[in-house]
Amino acid sequence: MIPLRLRSYLTLLLLLTYGFFYNAAAQEQQEHPGNPDRILHQKPDTISTEGHEEGTFDPAAIIMEHVLDAHEFHFFSIGENHYSIPLPVILYSPQRGLSVFSYGKFHHGHEAYNGYTSEEGVIKAVGADGRVDESVKVYDFSLTRNVVQMILALILLAWIMIGIANKYKKRGAHAAPTGFQNAVEPVITFVRDEVGKPNLGHKYQQYMPYLLTVFFFILINNLIGLIPGSANVTGNIAFTMVLALISLVIILLSTNGHFWGHIFWPPGVPLPVKIILIPVELAGVLLIKPAALMIRLFANMVAGHIVITCFILLIFIFGAMSKVAGWGFSPVSIAFTIFIYLIEILVAFIQAFIFTNLTAVFIGQSFEGGHNDVDGHADDVII
Repeated sequence: MIPLRLRSYLTLLLLLTYGFFYNAAAQEQQEHPGNPDRILHQKPDTISTEGHEEGTFDPAAIIMEHVLDAHEFHFFSIGENHYSIPLPVILYSPQRGLSVFSYGKFHHGHEAYNGYTSEEGVIKAVGADGRVDESVKVYDFSLTRNVVQMILALILLAWIMIGIANKYKKRGAHAAPTGFQNAVEPVITFVRDEVGKPNLGHKYQQYMPYLLTVFFFILINNLIGLIPGSANVTGNIAFTMVLALISLVIILLSTNGHFWGHIFWPPGVPLPVKIILIPVELAGVLLIKPAALMIRLFANMVAGHIVITCFILLIFIFGAMSKVAGWGFSPVSIAFTIFIYLIEILVAFIQAFIFTNLTAVFIGQSFEGGHNDVDGHADDVII
């Protein structure tokens, strides 16, 4: 709890500092319309309070570029040279058919290619005059960086788990673990003993494959997302929504008649109260529980990335006012960035655990009145 509370204080301090200093610098800047990619990828030394440079420094645009999905893995830019890995663009239009090409053909949004252009990461059809043609319907099936990174995370997860399983097959389950197996086995045991058994009782074994898969899949995506230039997959609301819906399906499939009896006709409750309580209880199962899983993971992961990016951008915000202030604040900004980064590594493990534990708690609640723990006593852990 201490690191999370401290992060909240740091976020508040950052917002106050940002609001005071950036507004002072922004009063001297002029807004220049143009291609958003030019703002997102400009050199730091083009930042000017005179308003005569080709681009203007836009912290909000840079933050959104970092946390949102994109068609490329962008690492850094030096002048007009952008160092990135463009991803495949797969488009289908009823009027133009199928088009497959590299996102690099757009040259970071500066040029159109094959009748299409990219505006703020959204691919649109253009006519012969180069203007966006809204009459052309475009279906985008491109492999964005979130999709590619999820595929890589799945491959990494399968490679780790299959490798460890083969070791157990080869050496036996009672042999001392070796290599990377030493690091993974205590985590598996922890999830089993601290998540599965307390919440699911004697039925924990049939749910352990799902709980372990969710835990390691979220953890791997959290850790990869901390690598500069990578995608913040778990900070995408669509990703956490799908995970929450899968957990909801498993929760619903685990329910019994006793559980639904309490939902649709709570015992010992007066009839007027039942009329109010039934929709509340139903909403709790179908909406509130998956929303709790979805929003908690999304909010925590996206907040951490925004805080880290903001601390880095403070260097350029101060630099927009004065080069001396920019260089002088650099050590402070870098120190806070490293500190928050280390906290985010801890948060990556905590959020994977919380999502898995809440899933187990919700599944255990669906057994209401219908299961016992491993010792044969009534499971009174779940409230």
